[in-house]
Amino acid sequence: MAKKIIMFCRHYVPPILLLPYQTFQFLYPKLSFQVSRASNHHFHNLKADEIQTHVPIETKLSSSFITDSEIQSEFAHHAPGVARMNNGSFGCCPASIISDLHQWQLKLLRQPDHFYLNELQNRILESRTVVKDLINAEDVDEVSIVDNVSTAVAIVLQQTAWAFAERKFNQGDALIMFHCAYGAVKNSIKAYFLRAGGYVIEVPFKFPLNSNEEIISEFRKALEREKGNGRRVRLAVIDHVTCMPSVIMPVKHLVKICREEGVEQVLIDAAHGVGCIDVDMQEIGADFYTSNLYKWFFCPPAVAFLYCRKSVTNSDLQLHHPVVSHEYGNGLAKETGWVGTRDYSPYLVLPSVMEFVNRFEGGVEGIRKMNHDAVVEMGKMLAEAWGTNLGCPPDMCASMIMVGLPACLGISSDDDAIKLWARLCKKFGVEVKIHYQAPKDAEVAPTTGYVRICHQIYNKVDDYNKLRDAINQLVRDGFTCALEINEA
Repeated sequence: MAKKIIMFCRHYVPPILLLPYQTFQFLYPKLSFQVSRASNHHFHNLKADEIQTHVPIETKLSSSFITDSEIQSEFAHHAPGVARMNNGSFGCCPASIISDLHQWQLKLLRQPDHFYLNELQNRILESRTVVKDLINAEDVDEVSIVDNVSTAVAIVLQQTAWAFAERKFNQGDALIMFHCAYGAVKNSIKAYFLRAGGYVIEVPFKFPLNSNEEIISEFRKALEREKGNGRRVRLAVIDHVTCMPSVIMPVKHLVKICREEGVEQVLIDAAHGVGCIDVDMQEIGADFYTSNLYKWFFCPPAVAFLYCRKSVTNSDLQLHHPVVSHEYGNGLAKETGWVGTRDYSPYLVLPSVMEFVNRFEGGVEGIRKMNHDAVVEMGKMLAEAWGTNLGCPPDMCASMIMVGLPACLGISSDDDAIKLWARLCKKFGVEVKIHYQAPKDAEVAPTTGYVRICHQIYNKVDDYNKLRDAINQLVRDGFTCALEINEA
């Protein structure tokens, strides 16, 4: 009998308790939506031209900050029993933002003609204004909202392909990037730049790292060498925070070198940008900067932005969205704001996300510092437990850090890294990324496997303890990746 009562309470009481609220939403959806967004009412009523000339109001942080229990409630939809330390891959979205997303979807579906034709662009402009203030851009017209970094990179590289076709670029003109550039970005470079007749300079990326100077030195040497060969470098593609292995790149210094060496344009791939590291367009000085907003800034998938410096947007460059729509030729911001009938609601939650991050002491800066300090502490704990090392000094990591894995696991290829990742996920309920690092010449007893751990506000110390214990268990069991392959 007791078991039946428990099952009844678990499955039927929550819907009964929620029924009045759900009924209220169904019968009065417009009122419900307005109530949920009351705090943004003054902002949403601004006309487009008012927003463009609007002087941003200084952010007011809450005097009553979010509690630990409220944080856990915001992420109660995460799968129970899983130690999720891979926020860098797909991000996270709080329940309050998911609710806001649904309200935008309902508003669209209630009267799509009115929403698409009369309201959508003003709402996207509001989100662009939020981004403009976040990244200290000079003008809102420098900011376009896109789905993800891959789309933004395609926009920039597409114009280089046209430059070759129109003979503005010569066959053999170069693009420079680091060897660790993200795979999808490398594929875009192949599809647009290489195929059009360009030449790619890959700068080696030595890992583990001890200082920024190792990165700067390799980059400068590569540029000087190609310049000495008479090569004209048209574009540099530089990560702000690399994916795998993860490290903060000294982008301000690298952009400065590009200017000194005559590189015409600089694109910063900051897939891990806003919410993960300080982003200031005036200080960085790149021509293009793109960042996802769903990885570290709590937006739902998929929303990102592309910043194009004012001098670039006012030039004769042909910057267009790859999807040609009715807005083609009316400016990149308008083109990206309409790529046909689709769900634009992820683009519209930026004002609500700003409200969410300002529930934390210090706002977005406070969250970044908390995540950085926590991931460094957990990284050191794991390295000590396994008798290994960190992949870089703490000041070269953001909210992610690389930790060496015990050599006895026998990680000797990318396939081994994938197999260990799968085993940790399936057997232990641990979500992390595994990186294979080829040993350097004459290196004795090298660490060839690294785990990338992330820290976001929902993570607990128990997550990292679970990872520590899982690796220790594999070591005790005599597990090796070679054994795993043979068993497969």
